[in-house]
Amino acid sequence: MAETGDRFIHKYNSLLGEMVLASDGQALTGVWFAGQKYFQENIALSSQEKLVPVLAETVRWLDLYFAGDITDFMPALAPAGSAFRQQVWQLLLEIPYGERTSYGELAKILSEKNGGNMSAQAVGGAVGHNPISILIPCHRVVGKDGSLTGYAGGLQRKKWLLDLEKKHKQLT
Repeated sequence: MAETGDRFIHKYNSLLGEMVLASDGQALTGVWFAGQKYFQENIALSSQEKLVPVLAETVRWLDLYFAGDITDFMPALAPAGSAFRQQVWQLLLEIPYGERTSYGELAKILSEKNGGNMSAQAVGGAVGHNPISILIPCHRVVGKDGSLTGYAGGLQRKKWLLDLEKKHKQLT
């Protein structure tokens, strides 16, 4: 059993390169492509490499995802961020597999939910700082005109992930 304050990492070799998975022992706190923008490299300094149950479950989820299987389970998630970022990340979880939405659409939803006016740029900042790549599907957010804009893991990976989902959604 993990003690409060323990942090664990596991390296995962995906079809798109090495990924680092992070956990507090109870929930998933991070999934990054090694070296990606906003990658939390300092986690390795205070973390031990150990495949705790939630990280093993994440490996299973990623294996299924990269095989094109639409997963029916989700590991416990605990991304750290402001209340605003949490709201944005929750909206990302609601984007269906193989679908896309825009930063502007997300801003519109948040404006309606919270009252007031929300900018697509503010939403884009929160999307870009999503610490749990793929599972919280920030890759499904595109520009207003459908263009592939911004992805901390790189636009080539974003395109690959969207193509994978599109291909497998068409098969179901």
